[in-house]
Amino acid sequence: MGIQERRSLIKEIEELSRSRLITYITGDRRGLETRIANDVQPLIHEHLRDIGVVPKLNLFLYTAGGDALAGWGIVILLREFCKSLGVIIPYRALSCGTLISLGADEVIMAKGAQLSPIDPSLASPYNPPAPGQMQPGAVPLLPVSVEDVMGYLKLARDEVGIKGDEGLAKIVGFLSEKIHPLALGAVYRSREQIALLAHKLLASHEKDKTKIDRMVDTLTKELPSHQYVIAREEAKNLGFPIVDPPEPLEELIWKLHKEYESWLELNKPYNPEELLGANPSAVVGFDRAAIESLKPNAELKTHVFRTEKEIRRVQGNQPGVPFPVVGIQERNTTERWIEI
Repeated sequence: MGIQERRSLIKEIEELSRSRLITYITGDRRGLETRIANDVQPLIHEHLRDIGVVPKLNLFLYTAGGDALAGWGIVILLREFCKSLGVIIPYRALSCGTLISLGADEVIMAKGAQLSPIDPSLASPYNPPAPGQMQPGAVPLLPVSVEDVMGYLKLARDEVGIKGDEGLAKIVGFLSEKIHPLALGAVYRSREQIALLAHKLLASHEKDKTKIDRMVDTLTKELPSHQYVIAREEAKNLGFPIVDPPEPLEELIWKLHKEYESWLELNKPYNPEELLGANPSAVVGFDRAAIESLKPNAELKTHVFRTEKEIRRVQGNQPGVPFPVVGIQERNTTERWIEI
């Protein structure tokens, strides 16, 4: 299974859906998670130029999320090359993936496919440090969820009953001691930005302003948490232009998803000990994301985001421990998109 299988499946999906197809997969392999980011736009543009302007274009999308402005840019770019845009969701299109889906004329969700709320989590140099042990020199930061911040303020007002300027000033002051004020300011701007982008994406194909407002409010404010899963029927009820694929198309969609799952090892957590085995060190490559489409000659055009790591087993002393402790040291030697 591999390149030729994916090429055949993409060709069959194009024929059944009467549409050209681009696939964009950002892997969520535990320990090697990859996000939607701006660096992908020139590559998608390259694929689109090969395809040309077409009546209908589908984006086959699997992602756990990423940068909202990158998602917005992807939709704008795709729409430059088609009259009708569809998004095919084999399994997960969460957060920024859901935002991208808002810009589609139709969303083809396979059985068991998932969308999610689009309230963002922010990562900036001003975020608080994540708890727990870390490697020397590493400073992992805790993402700040927009809705967690809003939930804290709502809890103080509505449940605890804090009222008045002085009381609210105290809880905001306490929050500022835990989270840098600049990070809190970014939270507010991000909340406004995500709502604006969602409105604009929906307005590209939906004219009912009341429906747009309702969908945006639900996806940014009203659902219980960022981890909430929106299945196909609920997505229909929310107003997404959901299309149930016919059984032959559904089968092809799932087969293609399984090809990417196998290639990117989505269900296999990253375990450096397993990779080292009995060896003291190793250099290992990981394919973490992919973009694919058919060239004019029907061959497969593939870009892959590849990380190479140097992994080393080391011994060191820790305060209070009378014997050397064995640990893993690793560094990324290269990390880039390449065409294969």
